[in-house]
Amino acid sequence: MKKILLFASGAGSNVENIIQYFKNNNEVAVVGVFSNNPEAKVLEKAQVHHVPTLVFNRAELNEGFVLAKINELQPDLIVLAGFLWKMPEEIVHHYPNKIINIHPALLPKYGGKGMYGMNVHKTILENKEHETGITIHYVNEHYDEGEFILQQTVNIESCQTPEEIAAKVHELEHEFFPKVIEQILNPKS
Repeated sequence: MKKILLFASGAGSNVENIIQYFKNNNEVAVVGVFSNNPEAKVLEKAQVHHVPTLVFNRAELNEGFVLAKINELQPDLIVLAGFLWKMPEEIVHHYPNKIINIHPALLPKYGGKGMYGMNVHKTILENKEHETGITIHYVNEHYDEGEFILQQTVNIESCQTPEEIAAKVHELEHEFFPKVIEQILNPKS
C-alpha cells in the first residue's frame, strides 16, 4: 500500500479531490492531512472522509515535531495542496523527491514568496496574460523552484476577474493533480 500525506492551509478543494480520487483504490491511501491553520476548512473535509488530521504551528514545523509525525506515518509521497508555508530544509532532505507541490501558474512566472491563490490570479490579470495554468513540481529548499513534473495551460482571454481565472485553474488542478500523484506512486514500467 502506497501512502500519501497531504499538507494544506485553506479550504482544501484539492485535498478533498485527492481523497475522493483514491477512496476506492486498494494500492494507495491518504494517511493524513496536516495543516498549519486550526481554522482551515480542509480539516473538516478530511474528518468527513475519516482521514486523520494534525494541526501544528511554525515552531513545531521548524523544530522537528512535524518531521517526527511524518516519520511515524512513513509516507511514500508528501503532497502540498494549498500549503502556504515553506517546507523546512530538514524535511526536504529527509524526503528527497518525495514532496510535490501544485502552483496555480506557469512557473517560473508568478512564483515565489507571497505568490499564491488570488495573489497570483490578480497579478496575471493585471499583466493581461492570455494564458495561465498549473505547475506540479518537486519541492526543494526554495519557493517554487523544484523540478517540474507537469505543466498544463488554459486560455484566459475571456476572463474579466481573478475569480474567473481561479475557476479555470481549479479545473486543471482537479483534473491533473490526482493523476500525477498516481503516476508518481505507480509508474508504468
